[in-house]
Amino acid sequence: MRAPMATRAMNLCSILGVFHHRSSTRCNSLGFVHPDSRFRSGNLRLSFVGGDQTRMNQSLVDLVMEELQLQRTRPRASSKTGLTSVKDAPAAKGEKKTLQRGMLLEFEKDSKKLVLAVAHRPDGKKNWMVFDQNGFMSSIRPQQIRYIVPGIEILEYSDVTDFAKKAEEILDPSILECAWLEVLEENQWVTVEEIAQIIYGNTGPLECYCTYVLLSRDDIYFDTIETRDSVVYDPRPTDKVDEVLKRKMIEEVSKKELEDFVQTLISAKALPQGSKPAKSMWLVEAKVRERIEALAAYATDNCKSEEQRKIARNILNAMRMSTTSTAAVGLLMDIGYFPIHVNLDVLKYNIRTEHNYKSLLAAEQILARTTDPDEHIRTDLTSLKVFAIDVDEADELDDALSATRLSDGRIKVWIHVADPASWVEPFGTLDKEALHRGTSVYVPTETFSMFPEKLALEKMSLRQGELCRAVSISVVLDNDGRIMEYAVENSTIKPTYMLTYESATELLYLKLEEEEELQLLSEAASLRYKWRHDRGAIEVSMPEARIKVSDPDNPEPTISLYVEEHDNAARRLVSEMMILCNEVIAEFGSSNDIPLPYRGQPQSNISDFSVFDNLPAGPTRSVAYLRVMRAAEFDFRAPLSHDTLGVNGYVQFTSPIRRYVDLLAHFQVKAFLRRRVLPFSAGELKGRTFIANMHMKVARRLQSTSLKYWQLEYLMRQPKDKTYRALILRFIKDRTATLLLLEVALQATCEVSEGSDVGDQTKVIVKIAHPRKDILVLVEV
Repeated sequence: MRAPMATRAMNLCSILGVFHHRSSTRCNSLGFVHPDSRFRSGNLRLSFVGGDQTRMNQSLVDLVMEELQLQRTRPRASSKTGLTSVKDAPAAKGEKKTLQRGMLLEFEKDSKKLVLAVAHRPDGKKNWMVFDQNGFMSSIRPQQIRYIVPGIEILEYSDVTDFAKKAEEILDPSILECAWLEVLEENQWVTVEEIAQIIYGNTGPLECYCTYVLLSRDDIYFDTIETRDSVVYDPRPTDKVDEVLKRKMIEEVSKKELEDFVQTLISAKALPQGSKPAKSMWLVEAKVRERIEALAAYATDNCKSEEQRKIARNILNAMRMSTTSTAAVGLLMDIGYFPIHVNLDVLKYNIRTEHNYKSLLAAEQILARTTDPDEHIRTDLTSLKVFAIDVDEADELDDALSATRLSDGRIKVWIHVADPASWVEPFGTLDKEALHRGTSVYVPTETFSMFPEKLALEKMSLRQGELCRAVSISVVLDNDGRIMEYAVENSTIKPTYMLTYESATELLYLKLEEEEELQLLSEAASLRYKWRHDRGAIEVSMPEARIKVSDPDNPEPTISLYVEEHDNAARRLVSEMMILCNEVIAEFGSSNDIPLPYRGQPQSNISDFSVFDNLPAGPTRSVAYLRVMRAAEFDFRAPLSHDTLGVNGYVQFTSPIRRYVDLLAHFQVKAFLRRRVLPFSAGELKGRTFIANMHMKVARRLQSTSLKYWQLEYLMRQPKDKTYRALILRFIKDRTATLLLLEVALQATCEVSEGSDVGDQTKVIVKIAHPRKDILVLVEV
């Protein structure tokens, strides 16, 4: 009578056994072999078979479900001793037993561990002293008792251990399905004893305890119904059991896939740095890609859902690592998915590093176009000597300068600005892309251009020796620096010189007669500087670090660093001409009632900046100014006073290739020059400026953190005993001061000696420099 049940149990076990046998393979879904398989690091290759593994595992789920269904439809021998065909009330089926000395019981310890014990004696009114299977005596509460084994008295705790061993020998979870199949047909509640009779053919203490253990661990076949006086078990319906089994099999498949993935990670970690799989190899198979992308999102605090966060945590737990973003970063570096110097902020801030297909296609169409919409209204200025002055590594060249002396002795200057609005239309594909970028982003390792690079460099930029489209602002200055007259027009220019700030400064010092125009620009800049400062302008100049990193994916890339001073002659010249241009555009917009992004900066909370005159000029005074300056403001109908610059109006206009707010001003001015309807109202300008400025803030933050990372990396590589000159900018508390490391243009805090004052120089050494943790510890020497 019991043989058919045992046969069915064995059939189920054999099916599950096949699954577990197949899932115990040492190879994983990427084809990596476990480290103990003696692989050769140089010959390890990826073979993506994860999809086939998933299909195989899924077929096992279906196989098990089919077998179960088949067994449920077969005629079965019945063993219904003592069972009725109608469900009895729970209270009538099984009563809870009263604890007595010598009874065997199972209880839950404070650690949630279940332990067998023998009752020794009462302890107070409700508690009992028991000897557990480990030889310990303890007092337990009634609530801790999970089961009292019927029909047995044990006086020695050593017998408890023997009983537990015998129970382990006959525990077989698969046979519970047999009991469920028998009981389900009768639609009844059953007790532990009744189920023991079905699966073991006996209701002895050992069989009853084993049955209880099976039922307590079961979450598939039976629901436990517990009242105050009884505990019985209700067989679940077939569809519910099938649902649970399928879910468990799916969980098994998922668990197996996770184990395979973890072995892949372990194997990749063990490889030498140059032999790790390429990033693209992790993205081929769907399941692997899902897990890698979850880890990457978790590493950058950028998870799109709670499920993605859960996947990442499960992987870290399986790797026996802490579930922190830092641990995820370290793991991704160890397997080669992230380079050692990965810029996490690019991922964290969702910076657009590449242009999409639509943008590239639009750029190609523009590059193929030869017509100029402003050809009939362009002024030919190719006879002018044109100087383009920028940093050495500049790619997007969007401004250049010319000058001449008029017969009456006054100076006339031209500020030539690149004309991207002659290539790009408002509301078009590239305009939308530029809006959502806000600006070009410059980090030491690369540049993320606002426009597709080929278009920005080949068509929009002002290239030496080539005919270039421009918007030229010409200004005649009075002898005191005032604007006497100006003009804004479309033009064609031919840049003569492309100069760095250093080379332009050198030419200015040489005062060559053949470069008289450069001297005139410098003279005009001096007039403008004096005129603005007489009107209350304040000067803020800080040295700036310029860093270029070659081969950034290399663990030890080449770092080129130099410090650029803002008070050199060429930089002052360019700065003054840019301010002049932006002032003229504000006046032009106001005179012609053109809505523009007028930028202003109200006076500081400190009305008289002479309070800072006791501070040394340069970085120390500039830092003091910056701490009290008020934020910039915008108006889109009329100019605002820009008190910091000492001008009545200001519109950013000189960088339309790399700054979207400048491009907005170009769209408006260009439409006016063409005598067309302006593309944007004041309200529309406000909305677009707000969006662009949000992206610019993110870009500035990214540029700042990226620059500091490489400054710290540079310092970390220097000799430990190297000393650096440091300028004391201000005191924070007691002798703790903010210093400016002059050799790297980096601010940091340090304790300085007694007697030191703001503006003094001291010497420090770098005790700790940790780029990834953003830590810099200085010690004065």
